[in-house]
Amino acid sequence: MIFPPNFIRLKNVKLHFKKYGDGGPPLVILHGFLGSLDNWHTVAKNLASDCTVYTLDQRNHGRSPHSEVFTYQALAEDLIEFLNEESLETAILLGHSMGGKTAMFAATAHPERVKKLIVADMGIKRYPPDHQAILDALQKLPVESLATRQEADERLAEQIPDWRVRQWLLKNLVRRRGRGFAWRVNLPVLVENYPNILAALPENARFDGPTLFIRGENSPYIRSEDWPEIRKHFPKMKFHTIANVGHWLHAEAPAEFVRVVREFIFSLE
Repeated sequence: MIFPPNFIRLKNVKLHFKKYGDGGPPLVILHGFLGSLDNWHTVAKNLASDCTVYTLDQRNHGRSPHSEVFTYQALAEDLIEFLNEESLETAILLGHSMGGKTAMFAATAHPERVKKLIVADMGIKRYPPDHQAILDALQKLPVESLATRQEADERLAEQIPDWRVRQWLLKNLVRRRGRGFAWRVNLPVLVENYPNILAALPENARFDGPTLFIRGENSPYIRSEDWPEIRKHFPKMKFHTIANVGHWLHAEAPAEFVRVVREFIFSLE
């Protein structure tokens, strides 16, 4: 079987990715839960002037294949296999939210493959199930009988009042041939395995390479009191807070986010 050139086989799985630029150090970007590589187009395009940027759809997301297995260990191994397939001996990893935890699992398990690590608004601790209301709303949405995206938005608004969150979620809807829509994400598996994505980094996990944690000032994901515990796992950690933004810091303050990332990538460490 012949696959398109932007797909690679990983343990009988094809991962979808996009490449920006063709010079400078390789930078791999990982999206968050219920996201996709499309969320990172603007950032990747800006960084491509200095780096060779790869944005990935993690398994069960975007245009990557669906799998019954959905753990950070599996996501991290997907990432390492991607590096192998692209002949990348080392890379800089940048992950947001769930993607940040994936990057941490990969860096601590395979430190020799990670030149630098950048984590966007994600800590090392176990998190409460804050996405449960969103998952419930998505499960209740009768996607197969929907006539328009507007109808989907109106139905979701009953449980998800934030318009920005709804628009982000609706990027996962794809129109079927004929009537109705379908989910691009593997929603049943994501719901079933949601507890796995709340998991903490293992106690013995450690990465001694240069690491940057970026948080949004208005986000609850990383508190000031979390820094000492994070530093135990990432002793060369630096951190930066972007003022007046929340969890989607790269979308709310893209210029500052790109500046901070670029400065860290090219810092002499």
